Amino acid sequence: MDVIEVVEQRWAMFHRWGPVALLTVATLVASASADVVGTTGGKRYAAAGLVVAAYVLETWWMRASRRGPAPSRASAGYYVLRWALAFTLTWLNTFFAFYAIIGYFYVDRLLPQRLRKAGLFASAVTVAGSQAGGLPPHDHVAWAMFGAILAVNVMLLALFAHLAGLEDARARVQAETIAELGRTNVALQQALDENAALHAQLLVQAREAGVADERRRLAAEIHDTLAQGLTGIIAQLHVVAGTPDGTVAREHVDRALGLARHSLGEARRSVHNLAPVALDGNGLPEALKRTVAEWGERTGARADFTVTGTAEHLHDEVAATLLRITEEALSNAARHAGAFRVGVTLSFMGDEVVLDIRDDGHGFDPLDVPARTRAGGFGLDGMRARAQRIAGTLTVESEPGHGTAVSARVPLVRHDR
Repeated sequence: MDVIEVVEQRWAMFHRWGPVALLTVATLVASASADVVGTTGGKRYAAAGLVVAAYVLETWWMRASRRGPAPSRASAGYYVLRWALAFTLTWLNTFFAFYAIIGYFYVDRLLPQRLRKAGLFASAVTVAGSQAGGLPPHDHVAWAMFGAILAVNVMLLALFAHLAGLEDARARVQAETIAELGRTNVALQQALDENAALHAQLLVQAREAGVADERRRLAAEIHDTLAQGLTGIIAQLHVVAGTPDGTVAREHVDRALGLARHSLGEARRSVHNLAPVALDGNGLPEALKRTVAEWGERTGARADFTVTGTAEHLHDEVAATLLRITEEALSNAARHAGAFRVGVTLSFMGDEVVLDIRDDGHGFDPLDVPARTRAGGFGLDGMRARAQRIAGTLTVESEPGHGTAVSARVPLVRHDR
């Protein structure tokens, strides 16, 4: 049970039993002081009858008030009768003002709005008469004292009424604030529920996007390993099939076997971690030098490799990405460009690594690149996707008849071991 409920229960108990309790106190005090204040025998009998009438009135109201606490004609009549009894009893003995005081606490519950000030004033007259020494005042001085005391009582009532109004306004504002906080909490809970649902949806989408990205990456790895190796084997076997020279045929068969073994090694390596075999135990410069040299031997074209800047041991993902881009560019130069010379440059430039592959092949119009077919490779789109995966960029410059230049620029991320 909170504090508000306790206070409401105490006020309900006071409103129910307060009039009877104060009437009892006033009767006992008035009876004990009857001789002191000079109450005659007739006044005593009159007071006794009025006290009985007051008890009857309070008993009746305790039963009638259960119908509802709102002001009504019955409640207004009860207030008037009680005030009349309290006023008369106070006239007979000033100590009955204890009973008259109850009128201050019941104005809002018993009287309509238009009669509340009159009810408070009537109760103030009774109390002020008791404080002035009894009713009616006996002389001009007593009347003046009664008027002054009544004025003080009225001013105090006005002050208390003003403070009560402010307290009611504060309570209304507090209730409205609590209600608004309740609505805000409900809206916040709804927003949290929606956010949880959205978060779950985003997790599903992220998982699906991760699966799709991993599929693309695996497809690119397979293309860069098995597809390119098989392409080289087919090219070597085509030469064998078209030449009558046994020595030349044997040389190309050996190359085809070498490519097959290389592709097999790449496939096995891809199963483990999809890292290029050329990088196994080597840094990127050594792997690129070896890859460029082997490509030149297979194609018969001049292939040069150059390193500029201070070489550093790159992160495996960065090194693998640049190596795959180089392999794809060299494959394109052999299959599509008809290049006789290729230059590969790896530049370490502060916080970036730049890879440039240039050839003197046929070239092409970058704006007129055919869409990738199911039988084709990943080509430029694959190389660009690889660079973007590690926050890099890839640019292609080419012109029909003037060769092609591919440049990949990626962040320099050092090896984490």
